[in-house]
Amino acid sequence: MGNGLARLLKKDQRGGNGSRSKRGSNSRSQRKMAAEEELLHRQALAMAIQQHHYSQRFEGSLSRRIDGSMSRRIGSTSSRRRDLPESMANGKVPIFLENLETKKFVLVHGEGFGAWCWYKTMSLLEEAGLHPIALDLTGSGIDQTDTNSIATLADYSKPLIDYLQSLPEDEKVILVGHSCGGASISYALECYPKKISKAVFVTATMVQDGQRPFDVFSEELASADVFLQESQFLMYSNGRDKPPTGLMFDKQQIKGLYFNQSPSKDIALAAVSMRPIPLAPIMEKLSLTTENYGSVRRFFIQTLDDHMLSPDIQEKLVRENSPHGVFKIKGGDHCPFFSKPQSLNKILLDIAQIQ
Repeated sequence: MGNGLARLLKKDQRGGNGSRSKRGSNSRSQRKMAAEEELLHRQALAMAIQQHHYSQRFEGSLSRRIDGSMSRRIGSTSSRRRDLPESMANGKVPIFLENLETKKFVLVHGEGFGAWCWYKTMSLLEEAGLHPIALDLTGSGIDQTDTNSIATLADYSKPLIDYLQSLPEDEKVILVGHSCGGASISYALECYPKKISKAVFVTATMVQDGQRPFDVFSEELASADVFLQESQFLMYSNGRDKPPTGLMFDKQQIKGLYFNQSPSKDIALAAVSMRPIPLAPIMEKLSLTTENYGSVRRFFIQTLDDHMLSPDIQEKLVRENSPHGVFKIKGGDHCPFFSKPQSLNKILLDIAQIQ
């Protein structure tokens, strides 16, 4: 979010109440728009998948930084570029990966998104012989829960926790969280650390104990109290005299904030698929312990052309809550699963092979 969030949540100056005579036509217009959006959603997804199958080029470059202890284990030195295997360097994804602790990836979307946003990543991981699953968090994607009814991070993250709880005792997964999905995977690390092999934060809210996901952006917003009082994008399902319950997107603004490097077909897909953000989960302080959260290896993926969560804020997250390794995607916007899917995939494969 960062500077982008401040622009996204800038007070809307548009006015006007409309007349009673227009209500009937407005209702018909809204139904027509909903039908058109559903059709566009289907067309955009079909075209995006077709585009993905035809596009095999390797876009962008990546670098990585690993802390000292991890560097010694994998034969690399801190803050130096690590040469990619030849099969990766020429853009071909290796089909057989060796010495994997787990082949299961659980992909957790960020605010407003759903499982649908991972379609490219799932395809690429499957081609490499891995087993990805993408979940809809509560009130997201095709889950029909009312966004305004989600009162806690536990409620919001329930599909992820239920999935981990259902795993056999001897089975582990690699968790991947995007943007505010970082809060959900942090919560999962605290609940089920023994079922998680590694956690990957993709330009995500990697908070410390006692922090709220919202705190990551508080410096850019100056004051959370002012934000909660003035933003015209907030939703008040319990009345204006009660705390806000959700946050709506301005579709004209999110294009430049989330998708400044993403293909137009993916932007069209997102425009008709994104849902309002439940506010309570990102305003909740996380309780994270060294015994649970701290026992799982964490990796952070930075995107260097991110207009939503600025590179400076990403660096701050890494400094304040140091992970085991840091990767960087050049030319990636806030949604590298759209803008740099091959680069993101190569990093995920690299992380999967770290012993």
